[in-house]
Amino acid sequence: MQLNFYKYQGTGNDFIILDNRTTKLTLTTEQINFLCNRRFGIGADGLMLLNQSNTYDFEMKYYNADGNESTMCGNGGRCLVKFANDIGLKKEKYHFIAIDGPHEAHFEKNGWVDLQMKNVDNIEHYYGDFLLNTGSPHYVKIVTDIDNYEVFKEGRSIRFSKDFEKEGVNVNFVEMVNEDSITVRTYERGVENETLSCGTGVTAAALIFAHNDAGFNRIEVNTLGGKLAVEFDKLGENFSNIWLCGPAAYVFKGEIEL
Repeated sequence: MQLNFYKYQGTGNDFIILDNRTTKLTLTTEQINFLCNRRFGIGADGLMLLNQSNTYDFEMKYYNADGNESTMCGNGGRCLVKFANDIGLKKEKYHFIAIDGPHEAHFEKNGWVDLQMKNVDNIEHYYGDFLLNTGSPHYVKIVTDIDNYEVFKEGRSIRFSKDFEKEGVNVNFVEMVNEDSITVRTYERGVENETLSCGTGVTAAALIFAHNDAGFNRIEVNTLGGKLAVEFDKLGENFSNIWLCGPAAYVFKGEIEL
């Protein structure tokens, strides 16, 4: 089977995208894993299908690099909006459906794609660290000297620990730069490695570092792949109107025999 694909990235978090509105393509776990393999396939952190929807602009179907369907991917959602725009589905505001529910998105004047994330109303304290779900489950650990931190070793240890081994968890290591800025590095389940950026992870980390407990917050975020920002309203432990903001870019397109 000859497969036409597109490659996009958002702050180094890279994805294979397939326009599945008319083809109704179904891929096996093994095929997706092969396509995401960086040595034998195309190479990516994940694969997305842009599916037809009767009630939204499109449906987002996301798979991790291991080939399994996964929970929400923030950078993936932003890249899929950019892809939709590039192939002619142009909107002032996008409304699409993903595994965690409906999302809204739009473009900023500087070309950034802003994606509205699900509300968060629970942050669990876990042995001095934090657990929360921003569309995907996240573990947030505050560290120092993050540039030299052993993200792969420590992230893998937490992800495969007794409490998280079965369902998996994304592990974020965060260092505060100042009141309005943090640096985040993430070990992602399904990829089973550190990625250059993780949208839902950046969102989770930003919520932990809110500086205004009763109103609007904006946190600038540094990742290995570039800069993002998270805007949200906080009232006590309730977070709403959460927006993940950042660049999304076309890389290349091609064909591959599957």
